[in-house]
Amino acid sequence: MATHYFTASSLDGYIATTEHSLDWLLTQDIDMEGPMAYPAFEKSIGALVMGSSTYEWVMRHEEGRWAYEQPTWVLSHRELAVPTGADVRVTSAAIPDVHAAMHEAAEGKDLWVVGGGDVAAQFADAGLLDEVWVQYAPVTLGGGAPLLPRRLDLDLIEVARNRSFLCGRYRVAGRSAGSTAP
Repeated sequence: MATHYFTASSLDGYIATTEHSLDWLLTQDIDMEGPMAYPAFEKSIGALVMGSSTYEWVMRHEEGRWAYEQPTWVLSHRELAVPTGADVRVTSAAIPDVHAAMHEAAEGKDLWVVGGGDVAAQFADAGLLDEVWVQYAPVTLGGGAPLLPRRLDLDLIEVARNRSFLCGRYRVAGRSAGSTAP
């Protein structure tokens, strides 16, 4: 079982605009059945974690419907509305505690740090991030939410082209696959 940060980024390293928009991403050409695409990745995932900004974007984008079947943790110090029937757990618990709960709920499948970059960095800081998957879109934003807000050394382990996207899969330096199991 491994913990992955799977996301898309502009070429200049931003995952959202300063207004938290992903419109720049949703107009890009990608083959959802192609290499390193989201649908195949998502099938390997047993639990997810995201920050409150990402959660609120998903809720707006999906018009209040929950898009995931997997148990999901949302990191927030605020109360957030949770869709009826969704396995969404809003928490302000420490990252190691969240990771342990995700690991237990994932039933042997991998874990996905959905975003944003600060959430992924918190998992990395705690030594609980194994891989970073980035789909680079052919656009620059000039500012916004950074892919990762601090240094993280990575080893490239896979690269692919998916239509307009340059896709890279990286291992967090010094980590071995599946090393985040508690």
